[in-house]
Amino acid sequence: MKKLLLPMALISFFTSQLTAAEADGNPRSVRQILGAVQPLEHTEAQIRAGYIDWTAEGDTVDPDNSAFAVGGHVHLDSKRWYGVMVGFEGYFVMDPGFNSDDEDKINGDFFDADKDGFATLSQAFVDGRWGHTEIKLGRQMIDTPHADSDDIRMMPNYFLAYMVSNTDIEGLTLTAGQIEQMGGWENGIDAKKFISVEKVLGAERSTNGIYVGSAVYEGIDNLTLQAWYYAMTDIANVVYLEAGYQLSTDPATFTFGLQYDTATETGDELIRRVDSNTWGISVEAGFDNIGLTLMAAYNRDSGDTGAFASLGGGPFFTSMEDQTIDTIGAKGDAFMLAAGYDFGGIVIEGLNAGIAWGHFEADESSDYETDEIDVAASYTIGEKLHLSIAYSIVDDKTYANEDYNQFRIIVNYNFST
Repeated sequence: MKKLLLPMALISFFTSQLTAAEADGNPRSVRQILGAVQPLEHTEAQIRAGYIDWTAEGDTVDPDNSAFAVGGHVHLDSKRWYGVMVGFEGYFVMDPGFNSDDEDKINGDFFDADKDGFATLSQAFVDGRWGHTEIKLGRQMIDTPHADSDDIRMMPNYFLAYMVSNTDIEGLTLTAGQIEQMGGWENGIDAKKFISVEKVLGAERSTNGIYVGSAVYEGIDNLTLQAWYYAMTDIANVVYLEAGYQLSTDPATFTFGLQYDTATETGDELIRRVDSNTWGISVEAGFDNIGLTLMAAYNRDSGDTGAFASLGGGPFFTSMEDQTIDTIGAKGDAFMLAAGYDFGGIVIEGLNAGIAWGHFEADESSDYETDEIDVAASYTIGEKLHLSIAYSIVDDKTYANEDYNQFRIIVNYNFST
């Protein structure tokens, strides 16, 4: 914890993220709040700058590392013609020249596989809308429970996908599609490349990608129900169910969440045997009159292989900046407590800050037991400037004692027409 003073000083200065997004009736995790992305709908550009620092505090063999980066994107959408439009987005990340000459001391999360800057075609799609049906084909940003953008680095996640959605029935959104490739910081291979999703998940060969289908129902006031099915040939079939209910009282608005996630291996079992059964519960209380938000969540996995991993931050209520229940890799559970404060009513509009604590433990605690503390902040000026800060303290309680601290700051400036 020796480097805590600088991040705390910055957080105190900007005084700003756990409550940055207003509750919309859907349960959410700390990770989902921190990684939320708001894609602009018109021809636009964004410039962003970031710094990340990773410091070992225990016996971990990984060296301390850090990185500065600048980047951004330019997005162009055509006008619609008979319901059809095309969109393109170019994304770039650069090393501004402040980083170490020692490659081992450069944090690779901001850069490509060689820890260099890059440019890539992050979106290239055809989008058609006819009545209540939309078809979107190509490289695009999607946000589903097990595949999402998770925008907590220089470049979020993107996917090569073919998606169809329909809202003919009031309150019901039906979606079906196929996800073939993943680009961005979390594909684990090379951020600038679109890699087959099977390889991202750890398979040695590609199959048919991920077939996905979902139904989301919001036809009852304050209630959201959703069901998702992911079919991965020779890997696993995954079912995700979630219910969220919002209750408004005086003086608080409560959001309650239930989730269930199960996965079973299929065919050749290309990544390993898969047997997960994960359930979760969450509650969020928003005291709008004083700007305070309180959150608590619990997840439990009783499957033989632990919770199933995601292409992104994942759906689990207890997910933190760094730790998620699927990192346990075995039967276990996770707890999360958080508090956030909106300073808009007493200091400056757009200023939010929060703190969260999470505990992740396998049934055999000697195999996995970790605590995480997150301190986060955000400051937004209109729709143009957004600053986010997050500092994580990870305490490994096993014999390995692999403790570390992570600090990141990212500033975005949006240009739009």
